[in-house]
Amino acid sequence: MKAGELRDKTPDQLREELASLKKESFNLRFQQATGQLENTSRMRSAKRDAARVLTILNEKSKASE
Repeated sequence: MKAGELRDKTPDQLREELASLKKESFNLRFQQATGQLENTSRMRSAKRDAARVLTILNEKSKASE
């Protein structure tokens, strides 16, 4: 997920994206705890994508002030 793609989205769409990324992160942690996780790098990328979405949301809220 690129930051440019996220900047084109509305804040509502970004919040939905953040919720889905947090849900995915939770599911990945659950899979890791039970030993079912095959692609461990996906945990890292999900966390980074969520942080990227939060950064863009903060940028948009600062710009609207």
